[in-house]
Amino acid sequence: MTCEWSTEHEKAVRLLRAGGVVIIPTDTVYGIAAHPDCAGAVARICTIKGRPIGKPIALLAADLASVLAFGAVLPLAARRLAERFWPGALTLVLPCGGGEEGFRVPDHPATRRVLAACGGTLRVTSANLSGAMPAVSAVDALRDVGLEADLVIDGGVCPGGVASSVVRVGQNGALEILRDGAIDAETLRRAAAGG
Repeated sequence: MTCEWSTEHEKAVRLLRAGGVVIIPTDTVYGIAAHPDCAGAVARICTIKGRPIGKPIALLAADLASVLAFGAVLPLAARRLAERFWPGALTLVLPCGGGEEGFRVPDHPATRRVLAACGGTLRVTSANLSGAMPAVSAVDALRDVGLEADLVIDGGVCPGGVASSVVRVGQNGALEILRDGAIDAETLRRAAAGG
């Protein structure tokens, strides 16, 4: 996996800020990204993937401060999980703005730098057709959805290769495992409880 900053990353930032759609590498799988303020670009992700419009798309964040700046509330259990597994392969579904949002801080320095340059967060979902295997390389992403994107950043093969674990944390700190992924459920429950 290549984490070096390049002119491609600079181009990605310009495109995303302008409402484009970009394929980016992460520590788990490749993602297809759009700026959260660009509703047309977010809808375009759904069209490219064959995903229902309106189905929630999680946010990748540069850091915990960016998650808080977006308006997320972190109960104690969520804060423990974030401190233990971010950056990394954990998506936390958190109370946010009267509803909920999914957030993840990827363990990929160049991608976090893109996120920071775009205001701290981007809407990102796996760069594959809905229902297909996640893309672990730029070649995989290009084959599935990349021809419809404005740019594909080739960061080599993603070291994780497994999608993130997804955990909902309610205001009261109750945990619900929404998707089994890179981190097993028992490890998550122990960490949330302070163990």
